[in-house]
Amino acid sequence: MVSQYFWPENFRVNDLVQEWTARGHAVTVLTGMPNYPAGTVFPAYREQPEQFNSYHGARVVRAPMLARAQGSLRLVLNYLSYVVGASLAGPWRLRGEAFDAIFVFEPSPITVGLPAILMGRLKRAPVVFWVLDLWPETLAAIGVVRSPRLLGAVGRLVSFIYNRCTLVLGQSQGFKSSIAKYCADESKIRYFPSWSEQVFAESHADPAPEVPSRPGVFSVLFAGNIGEAQDLPAVVEAATRLKDNPHIRWLIVGDGRRSVWLQDEVRRRGLQERVLLLGRHPIERMPSFYEHADALLVSLKKDPVFSLTIPGKVQSYLQSGIPLLGMLDGEGARVIREAEAGLVADAGDTDALVKNVLIMAAMTPEARQAMGHHGRAYAQREFDRGMLMDRLEHLLKQAVHMRSGQAT
Repeated sequence: MVSQYFWPENFRVNDLVQEWTARGHAVTVLTGMPNYPAGTVFPAYREQPEQFNSYHGARVVRAPMLARAQGSLRLVLNYLSYVVGASLAGPWRLRGEAFDAIFVFEPSPITVGLPAILMGRLKRAPVVFWVLDLWPETLAAIGVVRSPRLLGAVGRLVSFIYNRCTLVLGQSQGFKSSIAKYCADESKIRYFPSWSEQVFAESHADPAPEVPSRPGVFSVLFAGNIGEAQDLPAVVEAATRLKDNPHIRWLIVGDGRRSVWLQDEVRRRGLQERVLLLGRHPIERMPSFYEHADALLVSLKKDPVFSLTIPGKVQSYLQSGIPLLGMLDGEGARVIREAEAGLVADAGDTDALVKNVLIMAAMTPEARQAMGHHGRAYAQREFDRGMLMDRLEHLLKQAVHMRSGQAT
């Protein structure tokens, strides 16, 4: 496994590695030092790094790198330092060891593929690349890169990586056409979505003590990354328009690059009584926050690249059995509508989100419960963890056979 992010950071890759070891596979993870999302190395890791060298039986190899810190330049250096650190530490610390396959977890950046390709060449192993974030489209969509020349250079890097992988997996059906623009051999592109994490199927979590109990109040919960893509300005505007409604509140659980902006904006608009900023918590604790939710909010900015995306939280939301409020386009909206699991507004449509919040708040508990049941049934049918883990195991075996065929 090659991933810039790994435990104790909260990413789906942790669940994947745990499943592989439970199935009897010998797993080695080549990753960096835990510093996401705050941008500083976790104190527990700094004090006792040796405690983080193993995870559920998987060996963890940490490459030296710069923490994210603050600012765009430091983020670029963070990305590049992982590439250099992993490309040096991986071959050296894993010298003499053989691997059947190399799997790349890519929520962003695309550069994580470079040390994986190097390891694939050195170990004569197939590389399977799981695309969770489309580059260079995402860079343009969130305004990180505006120069056409630089975007073109990133596109060439993407093409270099895809064309040196044995299989390229896209997290939605919509990803396949975008991947194909940079991958010369379309036959190696596969659809592989994220799964519903089992922790969200728990039905008897104790309510989180951090959230005040407010009987009669309709609570909309947003959980996850607080970044550019999530269009928090539109969410804050919706909360502002409902500011005078004492029966609506918003619970924000998460952290990210726009957290400080969000805190400042909530204060500036006088939303402290309506919008509760609850910070980041381990995934194991999330069901306790969901216990306070009457609806779960998922939002993405209006941009063609985001319309191709199924946000990872959608699967978890569906599995929880709580109805969804969506403010997004494309694949994510399609899933919610197809599942009959909630109400959807177009990306950036604050008016429609406000209307849907009021509609859902006025529903009977039984009607909302029916939506939640539909969502859970859909998640179990389309995003079942065991089914998708079986599929991924098959894809890895397929990659091994494909690589063996090329070698012969």
